[in-house]
Amino acid sequence: MAVVFLSLGHIETTQAQTGAGRLRRDADALADSVRIARAAGTELRIEVAGVDDAVRLAMLQRWAEEAARATVVDGRFPLREARVWINEIDSRDRSPVPWGQTSRRGLPSVLLYVRRGASYEELRADWTAVHEFSHLFHPYLDDEGRWMAEGLASYFQNVLRAQMGVLDADEAWRRLDAGFRRGETARSEGRLDAVSRDRGGTMRVYWAGAAYWLEMDLALRHAHDSSLIEVLGRYAHCCLDGNAYVAPSDWVVELDRIVGASVFLPAYRRYAAMQRFPSLDASYRALGIERADAGLRFSDRGEGAALRAAIMGKLEKAASR
Repeated sequence: MAVVFLSLGHIETTQAQTGAGRLRRDADALADSVRIARAAGTELRIEVAGVDDAVRLAMLQRWAEEAARATVVDGRFPLREARVWINEIDSRDRSPVPWGQTSRRGLPSVLLYVRRGASYEELRADWTAVHEFSHLFHPYLDDEGRWMAEGLASYFQNVLRAQMGVLDADEAWRRLDAGFRRGETARSEGRLDAVSRDRGGTMRVYWAGAAYWLEMDLALRHAHDSSLIEVLGRYAHCCLDGNAYVAPSDWVVELDRIVGASVFLPAYRRYAAMQRFPSLDASYRALGIERADAGLRFSDRGEGAALRAAIMGKLEKAASR
């Protein structure tokens, strides 16, 4: 037998005589299936299951790392250590990533189920990976905070992909607005935090939550010379435990402490108690956006255009190292 030691993307083996060659090949295959993405003392372990083709394996790892690096703030990932599991599946779903989820059992993990044969271009254009990686910015919030967790990921799946250069900025706003429209037409009743607990009204939960985070981003940029991604990055650096439960109200109190002003908590209380979808009027006025039938009109003048560009503008992310 062989004793196999796995150490961050490389394999060290102590060979016994029997079956040594086969075990060496198995260890080499395991090492190839693991890629470590590092950023300023943080790391993401990217593992691909069941893919033998070396070119495709490298492509899937490259795609996942690029999506993950959309969450890099001040040169680091949100968590000191996390894992990505990629599994290829046979699926009739047209989506290149039919399913994704975030697990907080043990090492925080992002699970991505990829349609077999999906191309790099299809995967890069899909929102699922960035949505799931965005969940690594927040602690576990339980069902009461589901609207905050899913809202944040739904907001960032558009914002971060625009910043990556995957989406045109105007298209990112259109997709965000399309989500808001789905939330507005959702049939659900009751307080938003109660709908979250009952696992009902999915579109309202996701997109009312996204409206909250848009409002917070605008408030931070307007009055506090900051941004949502900056505040979440600072929280991740000082306080985030990827496995810990934090009550939603306690979490926003911590975010307000980082800002040095009461920004998140009053809006959290207002949104949690809402019985229907929030108004977007004030946010859209600040952004210079008008709804026109099924589309949007963008003002090219004043602060709105500059604000839209600041939120959705392409950023240079840290290179792989």
